[in-house]
Amino acid sequence: MSSPAGANLFTGFTRLCKGLAVVLVSGYIAVQIFPSILTYVALIPARTIPFGWNLLTAGYIEQTVHGVLSSTIGLLFIGKLLEPIWGSREFMKFIFIVNFLTSLCVFITTISLYYVTMQENYLYTPLSGFSGVLSGLLVGVKQIIPDQELSPLKIKAKWLPSMMLLLAIFVSLFTLEPATYLPILIFGTYTGWIYLRYFQRKQETGFKGDPSDEFSFSTFFPEFLRPVIDPIASIFHRMLCGRSDASNEARGGYTAGNTTLPGSDPIEATRRRERGARALEERLAAERLIGTGGAKSKTDEPERDASENV
Repeated sequence: MSSPAGANLFTGFTRLCKGLAVVLVSGYIAVQIFPSILTYVALIPARTIPFGWNLLTAGYIEQTVHGVLSSTIGLLFIGKLLEPIWGSREFMKFIFIVNFLTSLCVFITTISLYYVTMQENYLYTPLSGFSGVLSGLLVGVKQIIPDQELSPLKIKAKWLPSMMLLLAIFVSLFTLEPATYLPILIFGTYTGWIYLRYFQRKQETGFKGDPSDEFSFSTFFPEFLRPVIDPIASIFHRMLCGRSDASNEARGGYTAGNTTLPGSDPIEATRRRERGARALEERLAAERLIGTGGAKSKTDEPERDASENV
């Protein structure tokens, strides 16, 4: 018999995530029944100019069984954590933006590779899958509960995006199929981080992004590589965040000199991570209470019967 706590692990999925899961499964079934529709819904760079909608549809089309299973399961469990914290509207907005930007970056990359190598397989290979959005959602987990240790894996949540990319790169060295997913995973991770780092608006403060050091680009890399990564990342930071820093300073600023002001966005980022960790702890505590409550109720019934007989 399964325990109530174990059963509760597979409940509580949000309505939005269940709807998106149905879309992923339906897309996979449709492609298997009517393979010709892959030409219109997958990202085929040579046909993107007349069929521009595939920049949006490609992310929701899985071509393999393991692809649809991993994407569906990942969406349900990660969405169960992030959507209550972000809100349904922001969660859907994140998925839409990351999906579109990932497809756009993959399209530009494949076109560039074609002109460099003149190999037509870059133009006609159908690329699709939800893995780009899924990798972006892992960046959201890294932001919300970076120091939460995942018991089955014994690693901290902040390393999930990096471990996923490292595993994908390793597997792509030996098989061809993961190589088609690798650009999607890389751009999904990067665009997810870009959006959360610079553009996601906080309803509590009105500020955009998360400029905290704990969420910098170099935190995706081991400690010994960060002195090399930080100077390069600072160039892109000035390009993407220069104006927003100026506008935020005009409204109260992030910093005055080297001192962080009260109410600044780094403090709000810390509070958001604390809320995420607290929400996860409350959910785990509720699951434990359900399990112990069920066990107590079963043992209490004989005791009540005995007292009644007396």
